[in-house]
Amino acid sequence: MRFEGNERLEDTSACAGIRADLKMCLLESDCCKKDKRTPRECLQSNLVPEECQVLRNTFFECKRSLLDNRMRFRGHKGY
Repeated sequence: MRFEGNERLEDTSACAGIRADLKMCLLESDCCKKDKRTPRECLQSNLVPEECQVLRNTFFECKRSLLDNRMRFRGHKGY
């Protein structure tokens, strides 16, 4: 997600950037805009674009890396 100037996310957790990108991708999808569904319903019914599916998988990997003890040395995934 691109920010202009001094804009920053309020959430500073390890996967906050990916979460924000996934949220915006889902809200801008046709499923949420045209069909008036919630982002959760769109994800469960797989009616989202490929880009959102990739972000969902990346978010999953980021959250999983928080639980993986090997990641203490390698660092958390995400941005």
